[in-house]
Amino acid sequence: MLKLYYETEAIRVSYDKDLQLGLGEWKGFVSSDELRVTAMRSLDFINQYSIIHWLSDRSKMKAIRQQDQQWIVEAFIPKLLESPLRRMASVVSEDMFNKMALNNILQRSGGLGDIVFCDFDNLDNAIEWLKLPLSPEPSAESGDASVLGQEQ
Repeated sequence: MLKLYYETEAIRVSYDKDLQLGLGEWKGFVSSDELRVTAMRSLDFINQYSIIHWLSDRSKMKAIRQQDQQWIVEAFIPKLLESPLRRMASVVSEDMFNKMALNNILQRSGGLGDIVFCDFDNLDNAIEWLKLPLSPEPSAESGDASVLGQEQ
């Protein structure tokens, strides 16, 4: 059962301790400061609660500025790779520019190391995938998933 960890105008973060699952629900456009504070606070949460599964619901998230993409690649992802996180699902944004930004971030960063990442079109399928036993390759049996932004 999900419990609220914190909520701001930018994001709502919940977790399920038993599943070691964190859920970040982005609410729309965020400023650079909000993005960076929220990302680092979420990373602190992942480390504090030993979260190994993360679900980022980006369905309402808007474009990510170029300078914020660069910050994510240079400052955030290296720290994320040091975290306990091992599987990350993302519900794809309705905003085409957000989709493009995330693909750009993943490409520029060289991927997410040992973290298996998969995009989904809906929250339910993403949660079910995160509940599967950890394995090196994601399964896209539902047909709506993509790995590292690439359609399967």
